[in-house]
Amino acid sequence: MSNKEVKAALKSAREAIRNKEYKEALKHCKAVLKQEKNNYNAWVFIGLAAAELEQPDQAKGAYKKAIELEPNQLLAWQGLANLYEKSNQTDVQGNLEEVYQKLLELYESGDKQKWCDVCNKLVELYRQGNKHLEAAETWQKLIEMKKEGGAEKPELHQLWKRMIQLLADTAQSKENKTAQLLLNAFEEALNSADTVPSENHQNLYKDFIRCLSKFPHETARLEKACVDMMALYPTVSYPLEVLCLYFIQSGTLSEEALHYFSKLLEMDSSSGPGIAGFGIKCLQEKKYKEAIKSLTEGMQKVSQCSGAWHYLAEAQMKVHKHRDAVQSCNQALKNLETSEGPMQRKNLILQLKVEALIKIADAEAAEEAIDALEQIVGASSNPALLAFRGRAYLNKGLVDEASKISQELLLSHPDLAEAHALEGFIHYSQKKYEQAERSFQNAIERRSEVAEYHQYLGLTYWFMSDETKKDKGKTLTHFLKAAKLDSYLGSVFCYLGNYYRDVAGDKSRARGCYKKAFELDETDEESGTAAVDLSVELGDTDTALSILNEVTEKANAGAAKWAWLHRGLYYLRTGQPLKAVADLQAALRADRKDPNCWESLGEAYMSRGSYAAALKSFRKASELNPDHVYSIYRAAAVEQILGKYENAIATYQEILEKTEEYVPALKGLGECYLMLARSALDKYLDVKSVGYIEQALEFFTRATKHRPDISSLWKLLGDTCSSVHVISPSKVNVQVLGSLLGKNEGKQMLKKSELLRLGGRCYGRALKLVPLPNIWCDLGINYYRQAEHLTAVGTDMNEISELLEKSLQCLKKAVRLDSKNHLYWNALGVVASCSAIGNYALAQHSFIKSVQAEETNVVAWTNLGVLYLATGNIEQAHEAFKVAQSLEPSYLMCWIGQSLVAEMVGSYDTMDLFRHTTELSMHTEGAKGYAHWVCSTLQDKSNRDTEQYLYNIVEMNAIPAAQVVMSKYTERNPDDASAFTMLGYLNDYLDLKGQAKDAYERAASLLKNSGDTEKYNIAMQNYGRSLCAIGECDKAIEVYTSIPLTEFDAIMGIALAYFKKGLLEESIKAYKKALSVADSEQDKTHILTALAIIEYKQNKVDAAKTLLFKCSLKEPSTESLKALCILGLVKQDVTLATAALKELLKHETGSGGIYERCLIASAVYALQGRNLEIQREVSKAIHSYPGNPAIWSLLSRLVPLYTPQKAKCGAMAGNIAHALDLRHGKDVLLNIAVNQLAAGCHMLEDERNNPLKNIQKAIHICPDNPAAWAVLMAACHAENTVVCLNNTQPKRTDLEMTLASTISAKTGKDNLPHNYIQTLKDWSLCQAITSLEESGRISEAEALCTKGLKNCPEHPVLFLLLRQIQCKQLLQSHKELPDTILKELHKTVMTSSSSIAAWQWLAKVYQSQGMMVGAEMCYRKSLQLASQQGSWSGKLSSLLRLAMLALEICMSNVSNERWPSLVQEATAEALKLYSCPLAVLLQALLQYIRKMGARETRRMLERVVYQPGNPETIVSVARWYLLQHLYAKDDYELIDVLVENAKANGDIRALELHKKLSASA
Repeated sequence: MSNKEVKAALKSAREAIRNKEYKEALKHCKAVLKQEKNNYNAWVFIGLAAAELEQPDQAKGAYKKAIELEPNQLLAWQGLANLYEKSNQTDVQGNLEEVYQKLLELYESGDKQKWCDVCNKLVELYRQGNKHLEAAETWQKLIEMKKEGGAEKPELHQLWKRMIQLLADTAQSKENKTAQLLLNAFEEALNSADTVPSENHQNLYKDFIRCLSKFPHETARLEKACVDMMALYPTVSYPLEVLCLYFIQSGTLSEEALHYFSKLLEMDSSSGPGIAGFGIKCLQEKKYKEAIKSLTEGMQKVSQCSGAWHYLAEAQMKVHKHRDAVQSCNQALKNLETSEGPMQRKNLILQLKVEALIKIADAEAAEEAIDALEQIVGASSNPALLAFRGRAYLNKGLVDEASKISQELLLSHPDLAEAHALEGFIHYSQKKYEQAERSFQNAIERRSEVAEYHQYLGLTYWFMSDETKKDKGKTLTHFLKAAKLDSYLGSVFCYLGNYYRDVAGDKSRARGCYKKAFELDETDEESGTAAVDLSVELGDTDTALSILNEVTEKANAGAAKWAWLHRGLYYLRTGQPLKAVADLQAALRADRKDPNCWESLGEAYMSRGSYAAALKSFRKASELNPDHVYSIYRAAAVEQILGKYENAIATYQEILEKTEEYVPALKGLGECYLMLARSALDKYLDVKSVGYIEQALEFFTRATKHRPDISSLWKLLGDTCSSVHVISPSKVNVQVLGSLLGKNEGKQMLKKSELLRLGGRCYGRALKLVPLPNIWCDLGINYYRQAEHLTAVGTDMNEISELLEKSLQCLKKAVRLDSKNHLYWNALGVVASCSAIGNYALAQHSFIKSVQAEETNVVAWTNLGVLYLATGNIEQAHEAFKVAQSLEPSYLMCWIGQSLVAEMVGSYDTMDLFRHTTELSMHTEGAKGYAHWVCSTLQDKSNRDTEQYLYNIVEMNAIPAAQVVMSKYTERNPDDASAFTMLGYLNDYLDLKGQAKDAYERAASLLKNSGDTEKYNIAMQNYGRSLCAIGECDKAIEVYTSIPLTEFDAIMGIALAYFKKGLLEESIKAYKKALSVADSEQDKTHILTALAIIEYKQNKVDAAKTLLFKCSLKEPSTESLKALCILGLVKQDVTLATAALKELLKHETGSGGIYERCLIASAVYALQGRNLEIQREVSKAIHSYPGNPAIWSLLSRLVPLYTPQKAKCGAMAGNIAHALDLRHGKDVLLNIAVNQLAAGCHMLEDERNNPLKNIQKAIHICPDNPAAWAVLMAACHAENTVVCLNNTQPKRTDLEMTLASTISAKTGKDNLPHNYIQTLKDWSLCQAITSLEESGRISEAEALCTKGLKNCPEHPVLFLLLRQIQCKQLLQSHKELPDTILKELHKTVMTSSSSIAAWQWLAKVYQSQGMMVGAEMCYRKSLQLASQQGSWSGKLSSLLRLAMLALEICMSNVSNERWPSLVQEATAEALKLYSCPLAVLLQALLQYIRKMGARETRRMLERVVYQPGNPETIVSVARWYLLQHLYAKDDYELIDVLVENAKANGDIRALELHKKLSASA
């Protein structure tokens, strides 16, 4: 190829590249290279085409070949640069740098613009590669090129700023060249700025100064830059702040630096460096507190300045804030680590830290000081630092190491003051004060300006001896010298205060020293406390309070305990309990283990009236300090105030165990027993109160033995003795310590009169000590009580008159001493108005004066009313009582007065008023009045249906209320025969036979010698009747025979006694005698009825019938008709029973005897087999008398027996009976439990109201009822069955034998019928066996069954149970039973052929063997038996079992229409008996089997699932089938509803099925 052809080919290649036909270009180039291998243009074109064809390696090789051929030609270099720029590979950066450098060489003499462009690219490349120096140098070349090209100043300014940006990351670089380039760029940029001053220029200057501050070696340049900027921008504080920080950091504190500090503060008062600089200036001027304040404030803004922290630490050391100084040093060291400050500064800070740690003087700080010394360079060769190490060892307790350093320093540096001081500190710590004195003197000789040496020399003299302590030339001199040298040394001022207080006796100067010490060190509790205490002693409470206020205001939570405590005590003393409580609580936050704080807080709580909180505080104090008696005493006192007398007594006793004769505890015990006695008297517990009075007297006497000079103790003794005045004399027998009676030892028994006289003597003793008017009043009342007692026992009137005169004089004395006290006037009026004095004018005057002294004086108004009532002025009495009522409606006595007024005027409200008095409180007058009216109303038999009787007696529950108050009345008044008669009468009505007998017996004994024969005979008749009622017939006969038997009631009484005793002939004679004296036909009818009963007892049924018919011919009574009806029931004579009942219902109407009528009618209907009529009869009675609890209880009892399908209603009836009258509790709760069991209730349905809970309550009320234990056994079995159905473990296991044995034991306690006992025992045994069998304990069940059969071989039920147990094991093996066994089982069932359960069990056996027809026949047999026996539950269970049998066959796909029909038939019959959800479920399942996808199937299943009240066990099955139906129909909306229902009811089985079906769907 010729040269021309080569050119043509190259031209074609160029054209092809222009047209982007790169492959074509490659062909042309290759053709050229075949001719000319070293053709430069061909290689360049190949590189270009290969690059476009994305063949970088080929392109790179072509460009490099071209460069080899012509290294100074541009084209190849440009192509290679383009190739590298497009490459994504990281390893081409170095190659690209070389290419750019070559291009710069080639462009340098030619195209300047392209040179600049390449230069820009190269700089950017260097920047990306973090080659800052190369970038800067290259950029500087660019700037020089621009300068040569005549670039303008703004352009150059931007270029220099760009260079600053390039080197911005190298501001902290250690390469001096890079740093110089950066700083030079800043200077050039500043010099080339166009507009000066300007904001940009200002910001640039700031950046320049900020950059300079990062280079420690450029301080001169930094200072110059700051000065120059200040000159340009005099109002900008930044350069001044940097300059001040520089001075602070460098430690340069020249006049110039101080000038700059002041100038900065003038410019910006909030500048951190300026404030810190001012603090340093204050430090130089020895204004340490101002320095600390300014430096602390400044450090909040320049916290990174280690120099400022150093200065702050120095200032803190000057004022002895050692811990603060340590923190400041630590902060300074931390900042030095980040800024890499000079080692010399670090050593100085460490040395200061060591000194501060040593001054803290504890082991932990000493350890830290030793660690800090290790960090100081050259510490081992510095004697001062060695002395510090010695003191650190000493503080740590390493005396030997400290002594070793001391000896070495004394040898090597004998003139070093620190060495001698260290020796002194060691001797001082070892209490070698003479040696310490010499050492400190040597130290002072060498450095007399050190205050610490003078302080410790003073302390040495202080502790050396009492002589040196008092020596002013020694102790005081050195303390004063130390204080003069270091006016911030607080501990010196504290000891100066000690000196002036304890030695010199100058409290004023001592207080000044303590105050100064506390001002210097606010953590010094000793100084603060002493300053406060001395201020209080000097009467300057304002100063004391100001100190405490200042401390508490600054104190953090849990600090300054002493201040809070002192201020709390101050507030407590000045009567400000609220503030005291707050301060003492704050003190406790600081130290919860201080018993004094708790004790003081308790006192504050007591002052505030917070007794419960006070009690807790005193108890806490006593826990912390058990030996401190006062805290325990105060706790007992608080318990006493709170009325917790038993607790208080126990606490006082605890004190006496430690300190036997602690008088406050003895007094407290006496007061507690006195208060208990008064409380018992209020409750009419007189015997108990006498015991308390005896105890109170003992403790008061013991107290007076030790402190006979205390008047209050004698007054309390008088109060205790006088408190027996209301108690019956027969009950007052009190043992009193002989010392109280003037005898040396032992005790003496005192009667009531003697005790009252003793009380008077005690009041007299109290008056001798302190003649107070209230004691005169108490003495007067005591004399009055003595006279009152003597009047009651019938003593000589002269003595009574003398006592009353004394009483009058004492009360007049009290009135003269204090005429404004209403209580004294009232007492004077009471004494003056007594019948023995009868000075009614004085009494009236006294009561009126009492009212005038106290306008709301309800007692005086009442007494005035009583005075008017006694003098016959009824209207005035009524008005006085009315005023008293208006003043205090709850005051009892004025209501009693109104009741008496009403009784006197014959008001209908009398009984109601007396009742109200008993409701307010117990009082003898009100009690007897109310009981009298209740008994009078009860004796009138004709008023039973009147509104007045129903309200006053029935609705107001009058009989129990009257019985309660009369019991209390007779307790207080044991000699009132009429009261005991009324009490016996009320007890009769309440069926409290034993209490009635006791009351009648007491009434008879009181009337025996009274001379009133008529009343005595009536009392004896009552007594005999009550004896007969409790079965003591012999004694009753004896009582009756002791009185004349002429009256009808007495003859009837002895006749009944003879009958109950079994003396029937004597009873007949007595009844015949009564018949002869009977006046009314009704009485004669009753006697004939009684005679008929006796004839029946003698098995003369016909004679009994004759007598009863004779009654009905005359004037038939309900009793005779009831007897006739019951006779028919006993003899199973339906005709007689029915006729008698019909006649009874004609004659007896109204509420009287309604229970007995219902009971008899129910028995007759049961005899007739009309079970439903039983429930209807009782329900009718309830509708007529819904408030009668007995009828509700009867309904609850009869429902489970005769109409079990209505068992829920029976349970409800029981609940109503229980609510109406709790006395029916033991029977009603049993009936409720039985009804709930019959209704299928259990604990899972209702945790609170279920059979188990109710029967447990019944057993708690009456634990001796064997029937209740049997029901408990049934309830436990039912609960275990329910639990098993829910697949959980039974909770009540292993109870079978315990309950069975309990039932057997309980049947032997009461006189129960033999048949009843045997039935219960047999049932409990069978139930125990069944429970054991069902719980899987087969062997135990079989053993128990065998044991039972040994005792009773012919017991068919036990024999059947044994066969069931044996058969269960065979059935569990799932083997086919032989015919012989099946015949044996059938034979066993035939022995109990009347048992429904036996046939049902045999059906289950046949069903397990696949003998479905046989099973059906057995179920039909059980159904037949149930129908014959009238067993509703038997019929229902047989029908359901029959339906389930048929359904099981249907589910086995047996094609026989008989079985589905049987399901339908059985369930339909079951639903006729009861709306049974199981029957509905069985019908739904039958529909499911027949037509799974039908709409009717869904409807029937939904009826079971969504019907409220259906058992969850049944609903769960229906839900399971319904879910499958809905999935088959793809009805996802209803599926979601059903799933939500399953979740709500916790149906896990349905939810698991849902997961499986949804997964498969």
